[in-house]
Amino acid sequence: MSAHRDKAEAFAASLMTQAVWPLLLVLAALMAAPVIAVAAQPQATALAAAAAWLVAAASGVVTLALSALLVFDALLFWLMASHISEAAGGASVDDVLARMRVKPAAAGIRSLDRRIAGTQRLLMKQRIALGLFVAASAVAMSF
Repeated sequence: MSAHRDKAEAFAASLMTQAVWPLLLVLAALMAAPVIAVAAQPQATALAAAAAWLVAAASGVVTLALSALLVFDALLFWLMASHISEAAGGASVDDVLARMRVKPAAAGIRSLDRRIAGTQRLLMKQRIALGLFVAASAVAMSF
């Protein structure tokens, strides 16, 4: 195998892990939220508790959406790894994105490193949303 294939496959596998565990954490917390809310003794006003739960739910939904985008990116990296050369893989990914009307047809092909850097920015946004979810959930549970 070539270096670009190994790198793209390894990054895709890492992305799947980074997409799945926050997804499972958010889903578990959202399923447990009604039970926790019923079992806990209210310590604050209903408005404050509702606001905290609303922020937790909104950040949880954002985390889920970003996880879905990361899964999509992982699939694109696996598509890129399935080609013989980095240029052919990049052209294939660009063609898929253009056909789906996600991105206009690119004038030039971006390198694997630039694509990884772009996905890492998306990964950072997911981590921020997950951190906000955890913080808001902790605050909501303390009410």
